[in-house]
Amino acid sequence: MRRLVFLGTPEAAARTLRALVEEGHDVALVVTAPDRRRARRAGASPTPVKAVATELGIPVTERVEEAVGAGASLGVVVAFGRIIAPDVLTRLPMVNLHFSLLPRWRGAAPVERALLAGDPTTGVCLMALEAGLDTGPVYDRREVAIGDDETAAELRARLGGIGTALLLEMLDRPGGLPEPVPQSGEPTYAAKLTPDELQLDFSRSAVECARLVRAGRAWTTFRGRRLLVVAARPTAGAGASGPPGRLAGSGVATGAGVLELVAVQSESRGPLPFAAWAAGARPVPAEILGA
Repeated sequence: MRRLVFLGTPEAAARTLRALVEEGHDVALVVTAPDRRRARRAGASPTPVKAVATELGIPVTERVEEAVGAGASLGVVVAFGRIIAPDVLTRLPMVNLHFSLLPRWRGAAPVERALLAGDPTTGVCLMALEAGLDTGPVYDRREVAIGDDETAAELRARLGGIGTALLLEMLDRPGGLPEPVPQSGEPTYAAKLTPDELQLDFSRSAVECARLVRAGRAWTTFRGRRLLVVAARPTAGAGASGPPGRLAGSGVATGAGVLELVAVQSESRGPLPFAAWAAGARPVPAEILGA
């Protein structure tokens, strides 16, 4: 078993950290993001990775450079979200679990970009970390089909499980890690989605709008206030008609087809099934969302 440093931040990374420890690997140090407030009136809370590390009694730092002094032979990076300086990488080799089939969707939001592009498949790669943005050679990969209704959160969790199993398999090889293979093909880049990109444009097709909802935090406006669309599905059947954004029952007219709203969330409220929201909001016939 190896002595490792682990670098990661969100829940998907926390599950990998726990699996490494359960498998018997010696995690000497965890590097993660600073504590931050996750609600207006709440105090600062730790990242999911820090919470697991604290539970397991593993030292935690926010300083990446401390990784080189931990006595580890390898760094494991999962959804860390920060650039690691070249001088750190020269002193401590690192591997990275990346949630795409590289070189497609290098960058911060590979799961969301795969959904928005309508990719039928995606996957996870275990790669050698280098100074470039997800440019390192790949030790191994696993390809998976994307479910028709799968959300980014669901897909990320599934890829996290598959990637963790791949990582453990590679670390347990009797001869150590294999020789990585350089990436081949045309790179595409997965920049983090901005709030403006998450605004629903009902002039696009219902299928495209549904993909944005599956990516998470999609929104429109209702009577001048932001309305999150938590769940929705496209339908070609009867429903709303007329200009894009016109609401009829739970259906919204789009540029092609109807988007059925399944669950929504008003500002400062929790998510509700559409029928429960409509009972309180009382939209008038032919009201336009996003106007």
